[in-house]
Amino acid sequence: MALYVHKYGGTSVGSTERIRHVADNIVKARERGDSIVVVVSAMSGETNRLIALAQEIQANPDPRELDVLLATGEQITIALLCMALHEKGVPACSYTGGQVKILTDRSYNKARILNIDTNRIANDLARDKVVVVAGFQGITEDGDITTLGRGGSDTTAVALAAALKADECLIYTDVDGVYTTDPRVEPNARRLDRITFEEMLEMASLGSKVLQIRSVEFAGKYNVPLRVLSSFTEGPGTLISYEEENVEKPLISGIAFNRDEAKLTILGVPDRPGIAYKILGPIADANIEVDMIVQNIAQDGTTDFTFTVHRNDYRKALEILRSTCAELGAREVAGDDKIVKVSLVGVGMRSHAGIASKMFEALAREGINIQMISTSEIKISVVLNEKYLELAVRSLHEAFNLDQSSEAA
Repeated sequence: MALYVHKYGGTSVGSTERIRHVADNIVKARERGDSIVVVVSAMSGETNRLIALAQEIQANPDPRELDVLLATGEQITIALLCMALHEKGVPACSYTGGQVKILTDRSYNKARILNIDTNRIANDLARDKVVVVAGFQGITEDGDITTLGRGGSDTTAVALAAALKADECLIYTDVDGVYTTDPRVEPNARRLDRITFEEMLEMASLGSKVLQIRSVEFAGKYNVPLRVLSSFTEGPGTLISYEEENVEKPLISGIAFNRDEAKLTILGVPDRPGIAYKILGPIADANIEVDMIVQNIAQDGTTDFTFTVHRNDYRKALEILRSTCAELGAREVAGDDKIVKVSLVGVGMRSHAGIASKMFEALAREGINIQMISTSEIKISVVLNEKYLELAVRSLHEAFNLDQSSEAA
């Protein structure tokens, strides 16, 4: 008997009607002979509603008490889903993260899973029950409730699949798989049959919102095959797993993009050892994450230093950089919060030359100027003016024939 962990997000359980539909999916899986553990999120909008309630009481809610509050969202869903299963004659039992001992550290609002006690779940599965577990939450050694951060239900599902040695972790969502790019930007985007953990991790970190980054990291670390499926339509979805040596890798698997970028430049900085730290140290101290970095050396012994941050951090980072400019005796500071990052991702890059030049040629044909470039073994990212985002994605999608399967290409 195969063991599957199903995960249903907030949209999939957004109403009692949709919860009944999830119950129907589970009934069909049981009829195939599968053993099932289900992880659910709070109903769509519920977590935001609870946060708003907390902020009506306290502008900056106490982290411990906020977790106590937020964990109730999933508790509602697990109970309602079990009721729907009981109505269909399916034996089922619901558990909070604390009841199944999903042990976490004490980092309230963004806790990390340390261990999972699977005894209770295993006993229920042995009695042919469907086990329904609240995602997004856990418990500390002292018994305090914790939450795992936004998208944490994905991580709960993958962690349970790893602990239970499940055959596969099925992530049900409002899309029917992972696409070559966002179909809302490129209508010819194609659903991928499979993608590697490495590629999915890059896609998630570069702006794809299909899966939480931590869940992909966890799946890769413990070799848990993931499959992204639609809650609303039948289909095979997209399998995320390790690459197989005997499978021909496509050149490019997908195009990711991120609209939430901003660029800052400090010009005319003295070119001497330690200058990068003096620029980025205060940025890091302000808990601002830096993404891409470019440094240009001028003939007069100065350097121009450019980096990108999340757009929400732009004003704060700009203020810090202006103070740094005065301290270092730099010429000036410039900023731009109207940029985007567009990235090609594919394990095929490892064995094929000329991808960067083909990318740059496609953008040049459309008159799109590249402001920054960053590369890794399986990724090329460029920073562009935000007005060119859709044109860039569509032109690159066409240039690399991503509307065709690897066999057709």
